[in-house]
Amino acid sequence: MNALTTLTILAACSLATAPLAAQQTPKPTRPPAARRAHARMYKREVPDSLLSKVKISEDSARAIVRREVPGGRIESLELEWENGALIYSWELKVKGKPGVTEVHVSAIDGKVLAAEHEAH
Repeated sequence: MNALTTLTILAACSLATAPLAAQQTPKPTRPPAARRAHARMYKREVPDSLLSKVKISEDSARAIVRREVPGGRIESLELEWENGALIYSWELKVKGKPGVTEVHVSAIDGKVLAAEHEAH
């Protein structure tokens, strides 16, 4: 077989496999669960015994808190009973302010029950 024939065969094989390679979808660098876990870079105290009683998901409550304190970085979350209400208690650090902003969101209906800045 001469060099030209060999080159022609190699080029044809290469062109034939190119569409197959283009159809393959790239795999994500991290699985979805790892991305969600990575998004939660805060201290989290959420007892399973209380989690079964919530009506508002943690993700929904986090979105409510982000609207309440735009630009705040979440430091911690606690799901707890307080004054007879099941609440998500969030602590956020706000750039340029000492201390933390604490926001209480009802785990039942998503209402903001309290929001106050605590300077330490």
